Amino acid sequence: MTGHNAEASRTWAPGFAVDVRLTLKVMRRGAGDPTWLEPGDGTLIKGWQTPCGPVAVQLLAPAAHPGMQLTARAWGPGRQWILDRLPEVLGAQDDPSGFAPLHPVVAQAARRFEAWRVPKTGLVLEALVPSIIEQLVTGVEAFGAYRRLVRRYGAPAPGPWGERGLRVAPQAQEWARIPSWGWLEAGVDARRAETACGAVARAGRVQECADLPLPQARARLLALRGVGRWTVAEVAHVALGDADAVSFGDYHVAADMGWALTGRPVDDDQLEVLLRPYAPHRYRVQRLLELAGHRRPRRGPRATIRSHTPTRR
Repeated sequence: MTGHNAEASRTWAPGFAVDVRLTLKVMRRGAGDPTWLEPGDGTLIKGWQTPCGPVAVQLLAPAAHPGMQLTARAWGPGRQWILDRLPEVLGAQDDPSGFAPLHPVVAQAARRFEAWRVPKTGLVLEALVPSIIEQLVTGVEAFGAYRRLVRRYGAPAPGPWGERGLRVAPQAQEWARIPSWGWLEAGVDARRAETACGAVARAGRVQECADLPLPQARARLLALRGVGRWTVAEVAHVALGDADAVSFGDYHVAADMGWALTGRPVDDDQLEVLLRPYAPHRYRVQRLLELAGHRRPRRGPRATIRSHTPTRR
């Protein structure tokens, strides 16, 4: 078996309940994400681009309970890299001690989703590029653009899953080689494309954030041109295991959380005050409310989906 398709496996007993799908769901970029497969047999397969190369991981998880065992099979050059970090990917470093729900809706969500954990993949660039693509556009636009880019410029996942359509995102040098018209045809405007290219040009420095203390990692990411606190938060609560990384600046988050906690929408400044008693678990509150489906009533028209593709005659 070649290195690209070589297989390894690992079984891990976390000693606490973990809902694998809920924990990893935040990494899924829409229903058509080509790096995500759920074949209907109770398993989840994810394609990642690691520092050691591509990997496809199949996670076999029983019902979440404290005595559970989690089994992962991995294919490809990145198999040992990801298996070594499997506990962190599934939230082993997440420490919910000291988290005290102050609102009934938060307490209810915490009980309902007690097996959800904050993941830490350590794959900073893997989280950063799609987060940049998602800046200031609708989810439909962002997910569609990412899907088109990964399908065109990514690669089939290692092992048996590439034949079933699973892909891995491009490596840094492959992102960098995408021509300007390639970004535009996928639906990514020049500003976001330039920000993404600037990030991948500093891929080594970006990936080092995985080993830095959170304040230093945030500062380094914020130093990237075109990257603000919303983008840093989207990276931090996936790649860095940051349970405090609220998505300030999001079009919906403040209004939805305000509605859930107070019965009325709030802005970012008001949300920051509202969440102060929850630090350092403010993102935990955000995600629990999202999982519980708390959304303010939508009364306005849906945002128009724009096109950045040059007109062809």
